[in-house]
Amino acid sequence: MATKVTYLTEAGFQKLKQELEQLRSVERPAISAMIAEARDKGDLSENAEYDAAKEAQGMLEMKIAKLEATIANARILDESKIDTSSVQILNKVTLKNLTTGKTVVYTLVSENEANLKEGKLAIGTPIAKALLGKRKGEEVDVTVPAGVLRFEILDISL
Repeated sequence: MATKVTYLTEAGFQKLKQELEQLRSVERPAISAMIAEARDKGDLSENAEYDAAKEAQGMLEMKIAKLEATIANARILDESKIDTSSVQILNKVTLKNLTTGKTVVYTLVSENEANLKEGKLAIGTPIAKALLGKRKGEEVDVTVPAGVLRFEILDISL
């Protein structure tokens, strides 16, 4: 199985490391304590509390393993080397919706750093995919489930 490389900013990488540390140092011991407490209550074959705690432990361990793999395969992007002549990851793109006239600004980031409330759009979304490689002034058609959106790229920056 090929390993999936994840491109992250330094801030995104640090955030993942903090989340992993939280899971390992706080949540893992808490679930272990829940299992021990449930085990102390007696017969495990009919102990729903024990089953729930074991299931929570399995989910947590899966999440930890996924985070460890993401961190191990992460590549930190050097923002000083990002080009703004055409749209690529880490660019802030100002778009004008040619149908509604509304202007929006998105920063293209990795899937792990996406947050639409902060204007951070995942690189794998239909809009981001359509924008990649385009230049300022170009018009872009984006096919989304609701139909086709038409944008003009007003600006590309960091």
